[in-house]
Amino acid sequence: MSKTKTASPIYVIAGKDKYLVNSECDKIINSLLSQDERGMGLLVYDSDKVEVSELFDELRTLPFLSSRRVVLVRNAESFITDNRAALEKYFDSPSPSGSLILTVPSWRSTTKLAKKLKKCGTLVNVAELKRGSLAKYAVDYAKTNTDKKLDLATANLIVELVGDEPGKICSEIDKLCVYADDSPAITAKHVQELTQNNREFDLFAVIDSMTDGDSEKAIAKLRNMFSSDKNAAYRAVGGFAYHFRKMFEAKVMQAKRTPDAHIAQALKIYGNRSTYFNQLRKWQLRDISKVIQALARIDYQSKTGQTSVPTAIEMLVLKISLKHRRR
Repeated sequence: MSKTKTASPIYVIAGKDKYLVNSECDKIINSLLSQDERGMGLLVYDSDKVEVSELFDELRTLPFLSSRRVVLVRNAESFITDNRAALEKYFDSPSPSGSLILTVPSWRSTTKLAKKLKKCGTLVNVAELKRGSLAKYAVDYAKTNTDKKLDLATANLIVELVGDEPGKICSEIDKLCVYADDSPAITAKHVQELTQNNREFDLFAVIDSMTDGDSEKAIAKLRNMFSSDKNAAYRAVGGFAYHFRKMFEAKVMQAKRTPDAHIAQALKIYGNRSTYFNQLRKWQLRDISKVIQALARIDYQSKTGQTSVPTAIEMLVLKISLKHRRR
């Protein structure tokens, strides 16, 4: 079936996550034009730098060296607002040889334009991914876009360390593919090694200093982490939470008299295992649980504007460090 026969004259892609919206946009463009056709068949406009008459002229121009004329206007909400009457008229009689793509954060179904779209075009609603579905999304991304395997457990680790933005997760997977080199899969060891080798995001060093009761060193390392990496605030809560949840699991297994070697294998603890278990011995299970609960509160409060991650994490690190110093 040819692309032209299945093409819609108008596409509206609505969603708040720009990465997911852009991904959906790329899929539609790929369905309309081959890579070779893009040079002549695709025009991309900024919403504040295009005249509506110019846009319609491009759509109505017969395609040359491509199957269709495809015109994309990203972040088109202001463009739609400023040109609503003209767009309504165009929706009544769109070009048969062109496809207009508009990306917007939301699309109200009650407007006259929305009602016309139902008759002449295609609406694509791009839902935001919930936290619980991000790991599967990461696995699917790796399967579709890379030559590396990625299992669900490792994907969960990536989400914990990177945060809940799909674009950042995919970017991290791309970096891990390079780091994994000849390995057929991205493993938890790759993820931990890449994180530990990143001096700008050395949360493990912060936890070591906290455990030793060295509040000055812990705070200094934490502040350096935030000042060196603008994305550290997004990853900090998840990174700390992942580490302390693993400590909690290890502590529970120790209480059941599970040998350290078996714990390390089960929880995929790499690097200097003796240092890890020496650190673990300085923690009590109830204190680890309190830290996990505190991190959950910080995550909620930061997302609802009640606190900032750097400030809240610094207070938590200081409190824990002082408690360990008094022991």
